[in-house]
Amino acid sequence: MPKLADINLSDIYLTPDGKAFTSDQETSHGLRLLEEADDLQVFQEFLEKAWNGKRPSYSIVFDKIIYRVERVRTLTGVQYNCRKMPRKIPDIAKLGFPDALLRHLMLLNKYSGLLLWSGPTGQGKTTSISCLLKKYLEREGGFAYTIEDPPEMPLDGIYKSKRGGLGLCKQTEPPNADWGLALKSALRSRPHYILVGEIRTPETASQVLRAATSGHLVLSTIHANSVTDAINSIVKYASAADMSEDLAYDLLSRGVLGVMHQKLQGTKSLYPVLRFVFANPDSSKGDQVRAIIKDGNVNLGTVMEAQMARMLKGDSIFVSND
Repeated sequence: MPKLADINLSDIYLTPDGKAFTSDQETSHGLRLLEEADDLQVFQEFLEKAWNGKRPSYSIVFDKIIYRVERVRTLTGVQYNCRKMPRKIPDIAKLGFPDALLRHLMLLNKYSGLLLWSGPTGQGKTTSISCLLKKYLEREGGFAYTIEDPPEMPLDGIYKSKRGGLGLCKQTEPPNADWGLALKSALRSRPHYILVGEIRTPETASQVLRAATSGHLVLSTIHANSVTDAINSIVKYASAADMSEDLAYDLLSRGVLGVMHQKLQGTKSLYPVLRFVFANPDSSKGDQVRAIIKDGNVNLGTVMEAQMARMLKGDSIFVSND
């Protein structure tokens, strides 16, 4: 019988009675019993031993594969919901993004600012920003610092860049779930790249906006239903911490490089459906997107459609606001 490491699956749901379920890969949301793995019992025992007795979210390495785990107490006992991570990070060119979009993302490597990836849960946001960070390290090198809870994709290590230099990535977890403290520590470590696994607290949003306007290239995710919702959400978070909404919109307008919204479609083969808007990376030039965000009345639908159309035609996506 095969082991879990050999089976093509993404999520495993281990119920209190010892049954395991995974996607049936035939329907959008249907499940099937997972019975063909001969190390399921060992896996479940490992999950329990790895739990520190405190937080329900944690990660494990089982048979050389990372799993992101949620330990949930249900009416009938403890259930484990596990996301299986790939052995290695895929090439971003194989994720299904349009070539024109990939070319623009690659150009942003030399700038500082915020690339914010939004979407519902389980839609590949973390995979996308991890693949992008890996590509930056492989192309240009430099120091990358990640803050994740828990770490998911295998980014940690040394990279030989095409430019001849080295890249270094260190993956970290926020101490005592204090994302703000972790980001302050990251800023003192002088990385070029900072990957923040998810913006989900006011302090995190506040520190991300500050990092994006202080010379760092920040990649992060946020749960949101649209590009506009993502922008308003990070501002609402930040203004609940230590700044006014006006200041949060101002910082975001100065620091933003791009905001993406991603959903996955398909059953056996998933592909991303993307919406996006970008600000001119040269922040000294007038720019529609920065002006709209700074104003606080975020209505980017027309700009977004125009940018996407121009990008697919191979034209410049930016229109000066001067």
